Amino acid sequence: MSLISVNGQSRPRTADTVGELLQQLQLAESQVAVELNGTIVARESFSTTLLATGDRIEIVRFVGGG
Repeated sequence: MSLISVNGQSRPRTADTVGELLQQLQLAESQVAVELNGTIVARESFSTTLLATGDRIEIVRFVGGG
């Protein structure tokens, strides 16, 4: 089985791109920042940035408040 790490949790790699992963996690691209193997992924590159076995992805959600 092909695994990736998302925010420190191991999970099967069921998406081919960062954009697909965000869709599976039901996260809006406009509300997150994504780091792939220590490098920030530009929002406009989410749909073309490929995922591979062993990748480490960190996703940070923007939360409003006041």
